[in-house]
This record gives sequence, structure tokens and C-alpha cells, in this order.
Amino acid sequence: MSFFDDYNKAKEERAKLGIPPLPLSKEQTKDVCELLKACATNELVELLANRVNPGVDDAAKVKAEFLNEIINHDLKCDLIDKFAAIKMLEPMLGGYSVIVLVASLHNSDEKIQEAAANVLKNTIFVHDYFNDVAKLAKEGNKFAKLVLESWANAEWFKARADIPEKIEAIVFKVAGETNTDDLSPASDAFSRSDIPLHANAMLVKRQPGSLEKIAELKQSGREVIYVGDVVGTGSSRKSGINSIQWHLGREIDGIPNKKTGCVILGSIIAPIFFNTAEDSGALPIVVNVDGLEMGDKIEIYPYKGEIIKEGKVVKTFSLEPNTLKDEVKAGGRIPLIIARSLCAKARAELGLGAEDIFIKPSQPASDNEHGYSLAQKMVGRACGVEGVRAGMYVEPLTLTVGSQDTTGPMTRDEIKELASLGFSADFVLQSFCHTAAYPKPTDALMHKSLPDFMMSRGGVSLKPGDGVIHSWLNRMVLPDTVGTGGDSHTRFPIGISFPAGSGLVAFAAVLGSMPLNMPESVLVRFKGKMQPGITLRDLVNAIPYYAIKKGLLTVEKKGKINVFAGKILEIEGLPDLKVEQAFELSDASAERSAAACAIALNKEPVIEYLKSNVTLIDAMIEAGYGDEQTLARRRDKMKKWLDNPTLLEADKNAKYHTVIEIDMNEIAEPILACPNDPDDVATLSEILNDPKRPHNINEVFVGSCMTNIGHYRALAEVLKGEGQVPTRLWIAPPTKMDEKQLRAEGKYSLFGAAGARTEVPGCSLCMGNQARVADNAVVFSTSTRNFDNRMGMGAQVYLGSAELAAVCAMLGRLPSVEEYMKIVPAKLSGKENEIYTYLNFNLIPNFKLDCF
Repeated sequence: MSFFDDYNKAKEERAKLGIPPLPLSKEQTKDVCELLKACATNELVELLANRVNPGVDDAAKVKAEFLNEIINHDLKCDLIDKFAAIKMLEPMLGGYSVIVLVASLHNSDEKIQEAAANVLKNTIFVHDYFNDVAKLAKEGNKFAKLVLESWANAEWFKARADIPEKIEAIVFKVAGETNTDDLSPASDAFSRSDIPLHANAMLVKRQPGSLEKIAELKQSGREVIYVGDVVGTGSSRKSGINSIQWHLGREIDGIPNKKTGCVILGSIIAPIFFNTAEDSGALPIVVNVDGLEMGDKIEIYPYKGEIIKEGKVVKTFSLEPNTLKDEVKAGGRIPLIIARSLCAKARAELGLGAEDIFIKPSQPASDNEHGYSLAQKMVGRACGVEGVRAGMYVEPLTLTVGSQDTTGPMTRDEIKELASLGFSADFVLQSFCHTAAYPKPTDALMHKSLPDFMMSRGGVSLKPGDGVIHSWLNRMVLPDTVGTGGDSHTRFPIGISFPAGSGLVAFAAVLGSMPLNMPESVLVRFKGKMQPGITLRDLVNAIPYYAIKKGLLTVEKKGKINVFAGKILEIEGLPDLKVEQAFELSDASAERSAAACAIALNKEPVIEYLKSNVTLIDAMIEAGYGDEQTLARRRDKMKKWLDNPTLLEADKNAKYHTVIEIDMNEIAEPILACPNDPDDVATLSEILNDPKRPHNINEVFVGSCMTNIGHYRALAEVLKGEGQVPTRLWIAPPTKMDEKQLRAEGKYSLFGAAGARTEVPGCSLCMGNQARVADNAVVFSTSTRNFDNRMGMGAQVYLGSAELAAVCAMLGRLPSVEEYMKIVPAKLSGKENEIYTYLNFNLIPNFKLDCF
């Protein structure tokens, strides 16, 4: 078949779904270029101009090379002359196009030089090619100097449209809470990098008919805006923003299948979601949306901070942060940061003073009265200062960056758009934990292509079946350092991580830093002694439990109160936890909608952890994991820390937004998160006394990043000798190392005797994109969150400890407190040290990993 036969067939198939064709592949772009050489048509020109991805995409390389042949090597094409070819390079954003444009500054024809310079003026992703332009300017190339002057004056930015004074809008409302799984369902995770296709799944389960309603509202001629009470909780999925922008945003010239812009109003907007909206060029506004209903015609005055309905001011707000106006104008926070940096670099090159073009981030007043919290010191160190205050805008070094597989393809696309061929972050890790067990065809292709993409830029790649990203990434972290990751549970137990969407993850990987408006901190201080039968998971759930009792957290979504939202959760009082245990607490800060978590530990457990991790990295290198240089560099930094192990500590006079004290002596029974809200926590006896709560249990899941090897040993001990359980029991260890050790200890034989279904190490049921529980099942799970329909359609999911999970599996119901206390302490008594001993690879004789 000819190129057009194949292309039009695929185009027609996607048109049936109401979506445009895919961008051209590398091979398709080659075909288009060859056809243009032979017999140019307007359709071919249109395809080359508007259907090729930008940056350093493989197809972009083919496009740039073809246009270079026309511009600088006299290739003839009837419908594309040299100047049209130069103009076609402009929407490519950078990367391969910059190579051609810089080469064109050497062209013997001054008009070509001038045209290339005019495009370069509007290109900001130039990276090290800045030096080539600067060198040409010094050598007397007048057009290169004009480019530098344009960058120095931010002409690219000044030419872009401001936020309008008035936005005539019509409301599309999703009442209550919208989580990212509503906007970007896990069951459709395979399509996330295909924005138009994935956007077809937006709100299909949460609010059926939404896409049809949006189409109807657009007929009004007004801008359709997204409005919700609580918006964007849960995972750090940029695909959620992508979907909203696809339906409500505007096209980007020359960039296929992606949109920008749109307005999002929410009484509460989850912090990661808000940041991702900023990065994507959307306008997120936090404002009380009570009284704004579906179909309401309103006028938004962004600068005055007013919303008018039926001629009356019904809502007031302020644009926060103060740089939001510039972010929207630039097309997002990421291009704004890069444009500011390019402007400063050009001004320095030209000997000019500081610019007064961009809005400067507001900074809090100096505070000499208070010390710094642990989190403030960690971020401060990453910025080269003693500490940073809440409210400060900073760009800390991000030494450790994580990318998982359901967001990895989007991160790859963002890296391409940033026109980057290498990482500046010290350590970037790619995992395949979300798709390893039951890969779809697109997943299988991604498993082959994504490792090479990451490793070619200096990243490290795991394999499908290696296990959960966090269980690996935590082991790669250096104490007291800052990182990020494209998963909301990237919450380091040592150091601090600020999870982000795939755009910001790509930025941090490429540039080695990230933008941060330093949040306030909430301190949770534990005191007393953990009581018999009580687990760390109960302490995890005690945090929202105590907050609810103090009026600092509500379950109701309308007018929701959440003291943790957007703040750093700092935890004291448990200094001797093993690092694996500490992660159970930091991991769950995601469910609090906290921006990050920092835990005060003594140095002894951290020393133990890093010694183990040095051995793990050596085993990775020996097994052929790459990039070897990156792994060796991180191992050597761990050894250097071990030579002089010191940890930062909070000052005694540090300032916190709120302090919550939890007396462990008071916690005498398990605490669970109830269906279907991680904030809806209650004690076991309170649940059993509530007839509205389900008490029978159909399925039990022990797995997710919230678990470690101790949980599986405890599960095995409780199940030992009890025969087959009446429930459907799922078991998925977090890593292949845990699985191997559990098998060696005979624990898998106990799981088999109980009739358990054991899964590939990884996320398994937790995300809901692989295997799922039965429709309408009542489930007890050790996983992270329990949003509606996440683990199964209509499923009602309790969240709690592995120890309680074992009892639920045995009984087929929630036990009474007396039953639980009779079974668990008796089964585990005298074996605690054996059960809750963690994987120290340096103490395992001849520890090795399977070859990569």
C-alpha cells in the first residue's frame, strides 16, 4: 500500500473515535519528505508542517534534516522555498531545529541568516547551543548578536498575549471531589501518551455524559471552564490536565495532538494538580465555587479577582502565586523558567544589568525569631543556604528523579519537547511496576523502547518484574537531599521529595532543579509507646484520625477542611524506625494531599540502609543495569556520606503551621480507612458499631508500595496452619528481592496453602490498571488509596495493616477487637525480631541480581 493509503486508513479509524490521527512517525516523516522531493502537494506540506512532534523526537530529526537540505544545501522543493523551510522550524521548539538554525547563521545569503535569526529569537529551548550563538556574535555575526539582544530583552515573551481582562465563560461543573483517576482512569493508562484518545475516557465513570455536555456548552460561544469543589486529588498524573486541556483548551500551532490554556476553578485544588496546571499553561484559580452550577454564564475578571454572575459580584479571589500571570502568558511555568534563565544568560553575555521584564516571585519577610524545620533545612541545603522559609520561591537542586511506566511515556514526550539529549539531574530512575504483570501490546512496546531512551541520556532503567519504583528509588536516595518523581507516592523516607506531573519531572531530570514555592509545615509529633497488636499502619491512619478529632480535617467534600493540603508533613517521635518502616509513614502523606514529607530519624538506621544500598548498586552494575556511570557515581556518594554520617535536625524554635501530638499509649486498637476515602478513618470498634459500614470481606490484597518484607512474614505467620481462607487473597511483594527471600524462607508455601493468588512483584491491584477485584466486592487492602472504582467497579475498600488483612482473610469479615488481639499477638509473639527484619543486602552472602 502507498503512504497515503496507510495514513488515510489510520486517520479514518481514529476519526470514528472523534480524534485526529497520530503524529507522523519517523518512517512516515521519511516517506513524506521523499514524496515532497518527487512531487510536492499542499497536503504533504501540511503534514510536514503540522503533524510532526517537536523537540528531539525521532521524526523531528528527519524533518529538520530535510529542511536543512533545502535551506543550506540547495535541495529543490516546489512548494517549500528556503524561507518557508526556515519558518517551518519555528514550532519545533528546539533541539534538532536549533542545529539547523545555527547552521543557517553561517549561510552566505544574509537574507537566510536574517530569517534564521528571526526564528531563533522565538526559540528558548536552546541549551548549550546558546554558546554557539554567543561565539558567532563575538566573531562579528550581526544576526547572532541580534538574537542575543532579543533573548536579553525577552522579545519572545513580550510578543505573547496576556491573560485577558475579562473572560466570558460558561460553567462545566463536577460537584464534590474529582480525583485524577476520574480524569485519567488507571484502566486506560496504556493510552496516556496519546492525549486525544486518552481524553475520551475523562469522567466517563465519574460523571457519565460529561463530554457530550462540554460539546453542548461550547455552542454558547463562551469559553467552557472546569469547576469543582475539590479538584485533582490523588495521583500526580499530568494526563488529568492533558485531558481537561484537550476538551477545554486551545490548539498549539505546529504541535500535533496537544493543547494549552483553559481555566480551572476549585474551592480546593490539590497542590500537585495545581502545579501541573501551572506547568501546562492553564489558569488554575482557588475560589469558593458554591453557587456556581452547570451551565451558569459568568464573567471572570482575573486582575480584579472577581466573578460576575447575572450582573453581580458573586465571588472574589486573587491570582496565586503572583507569577501566575507570567506563567500563563509564557505557555506554562516550565517555559517561563527557561525563558527567564535564557534572558539572564543573554544579558550577562552582553554585559547588561538585571532585567525588569518578568514578575519576580514574592518572598516572605525575613524572620530572625524562628529557626528552621527539618524540611526547610533540607531544601535550604539544596539551594546552598542554611534554610528556606515557608512562602519562599526557590529552585532547589533535585539530585534524585523517578519515572514510572504509566507516566513514563508522557515524561519521554516532555523530555523531547524540552529538546534534551542528556540529564543534568544526578540520578534518574525509570521503572515498569505498573504494567509488568499484565502488559498490553502498547506496554510491551514501551518496555522495549523506554529503557534505551532513559539510559541514552544517563538515566538508570529497571526491568519489568523488578518491582515497585519507590522500593527501588528510596534505596538510591542520598540523605537530606531533594528529589521528585512522576508518581504521587514519591515520598522519600530520607531526604525530601516533591512529587510532580510528567512535565515537571522531565524538567527536573533535564535541568537538575525544580521550581518550588516552599510550603508551610505541619508537625506530627508521636509520643508514648506503641501498644501490643498495634502496627505502623495504624499510626499512619492515626494521623487523619487525630486531625479529624481536632477539627483540622473533614471527610465531607463541600467546604472541606484539610490542614495537610499543600503543606509539608513533618514527623517526629519515631527516630529509631528502620528506613523501610519510615516509608510507610512518608508514603501515606500523599493521601493527606501533603506537598511532601520529612521524617526525623537517627543516623543508625540510615547508616544500615545505605550500607545495604551500596551492595545493591554493586549488584546492579554486575548484572548489567545501566547507566553504569550513573550507578557508580551514586554508590560513591553514598560511600562518602558513610565516611562521615551526619543528618540535619530541626531547630527547637522552628515554626510550624500546626502541631499535632499523637499519644501512642492511647491507640489500643486498629485504625482503618473506610470505603471509599483515605480520609474517612475510624477505629475497628467504631466501624463494627456502624451498621452502615460493610463488615463482611470478599477479597483481601496484601501489596503496594506501602508494604515491605516484614508485612509478608507477618501475613504468613498469621495464616500458618489455618488452611484455605474463605476470601480471595491476593499477594504481590514490592520487589523481586523480597519475593526471592520469601520463597527461600518457605513463606510462599504458606501462601499457597491458604489458596492465595500471588502476583508479579509490582503494583498489582493497587492502581487498578491490571488485575481487578470483582465488581461490587468488599475488599480489605494494604494499598495506598481507595477511591471509587479504582480497584474494581463498585468495590468498597478498607485500608489497613497486613496483620489485620491476614485476620480478615481467615474470617471473611472484619474481626472484633477481641478476636484481632487474640489472634495476632499470639501468632507473632516471640517472633517479632525475625519477622520485622529487613533486607540488608550487605549481610546476604554472595548477593546477586539476575542479569539485565
